[in-house]
Amino acid sequence: MPDRITLVPAPDRITAGARALCQALRAHAPDNAHALAARITDTQQLAGTALRLFLDLTQHAPRPSPEDLLVLDQVAQIAKAAQNAAAELTAALARAVENQRRQADAASTRVVLIGPSPQQFIESATGLLGRIPALAHAIPCDRLIPPSH
Repeated sequence: MPDRITLVPAPDRITAGARALCQALRAHAPDNAHALAARITDTQQLAGTALRLFLDLTQHAPRPSPEDLLVLDQVAQIAKAAQNAAAELTAALARAVENQRRQADAASTRVVLIGPSPQQFIESATGLLGRIPALAHAIPCDRLIPPSH
């Protein structure tokens, strides 16, 4: 059963994780498949943290109040943003590998690349991750402390 110690830092961990991912993606957008796959895994872990927080909160509020529902909505929005960011990064990975394959297949001719570039997918993911700190900050910490029985 979660207690105050495990619940209160979750929004801080989520905020720190989202900011770190944004910085990593902005500082040097991954240009290799291994680095991009690592950022995808980090983003999925961030979504998992938000979903675990959601599960912990719903365990303590079988009949949530309107205030509880607001907190649950914020946490669900965080999980959604992180999962959508992971999907965007996965699309970037797939596009980067596809582009490399096309370039390898057409060694002597000019390759025409279509659709969004890997960088565009990465920028979209960065935008989604950039929303997470504000969402996490909007969660009132007193709503994260389970009631004493």
